Amino acid sequence: MEMNEFIEKFAEAVDMDAAGLTPETEFRALDEWDSLSYLSVIAMMDEEYECQIETAEFKQLKTLAALAEFIETHK
Repeated sequence: MEMNEFIEKFAEAVDMDAAGLTPETEFRALDEWDSLSYLSVIAMMDEEYECQIETAEFKQLKTLAALAEFIETHK
């Protein structure tokens, strides 16, 4: 998976600009992050990458890189 493409898809799911997002970005610290963002990212993971994740697993992920790595290892 190409990281910049993943960041763009994440930003689209969260309805924000991808500028300033990096693999090290802690997505829960974003001002835009809320419960709707969580659901949108879960849906994006399923639709774009055919990857499902349990809530407990998602809670362990902190950065965009960790999220992308989870997708890579679970699709």
